[in-house]
Amino acid sequence: MAELILPSLAETIRRFDLRADKSLGQHFLLEPGLLGRIAAAAGELAGLNVVEIGPGPGGLTRALLETGAAHVTAIEFDPRAVAAIEDLATLTPRLSVVAGDAMKTDIPALVPGPRAIVANLPYNIGTLLLVRWLHEAAAYRSLTLMFQLEVAERICASPDTGAYGRIAVLSQWLCDVDLAMTVPAGAFSPPPKVESAVVRLVPKPVQPPKHELRAMERLTAAAFGQRRKMLRGALKPLGGAALLEAAGIDPARRAETLAVDEFERLMRTLLAREAGG
Repeated sequence: MAELILPSLAETIRRFDLRADKSLGQHFLLEPGLLGRIAAAAGELAGLNVVEIGPGPGGLTRALLETGAAHVTAIEFDPRAVAAIEDLATLTPRLSVVAGDAMKTDIPALVPGPRAIVANLPYNIGTLLLVRWLHEAAAYRSLTLMFQLEVAERICASPDTGAYGRIAVLSQWLCDVDLAMTVPAGAFSPPPKVESAVVRLVPKPVQPPKHELRAMERLTAAAFGQRRKMLRGALKPLGGAALLEAAGIDPARRAETLAVDEFERLMRTLLAREAGG
């Protein structure tokens, strides 16, 4: 593959007046070595169609193009950044840009498989995007995503910790999850007030049917909605102590003590009871 010569990040920022917009949750990464490490954290991308969200001036975009990715599709809301990435796309057929809102974009319909997502997510919509993608996890080989460190720790949290909650249960039920690297605030321009971290999620080979996912969401919403309560109280609307006993779980336990497989067992018991089984 011939070496791809792209304009420098500094030149792109200057040409397209790409100062970070706080209202869009923008914090740009500009250091090539760090951007290369993030692309490497995504694992083997050879032959995959990679989707990037919010590329900004295209620092991570450049790093992704240096991998063996078959194609990179950048989804960007900011018109200034759209223009900047479209400018890069004129230099290589392996890059395309979609001007739009990632929250409203049907990625599996837009980008052919096999596909992966690699993105420095805007802080204000990162968790919402993850939940959306978990609903279609079977469509992706992997999701390599940067969040605020606190959010990343919640995704990767273990039972019996303060960070463990709904997003940990859903993420770890559907994917193998790894906190791949932390990124100091000073690495960004402008620096955010918190550190960040990259989480890699690899969807499990067998994904649950939609009705089980909906049931797990209802169950975890109830269980963690009143996390200080014992589960017999928190799950009272879903069957309370009788549901828990049927699943072989002590009704006096609290939500943060249940492992992911116990939540799965509880979910299946709930569906069986609702079906009259």
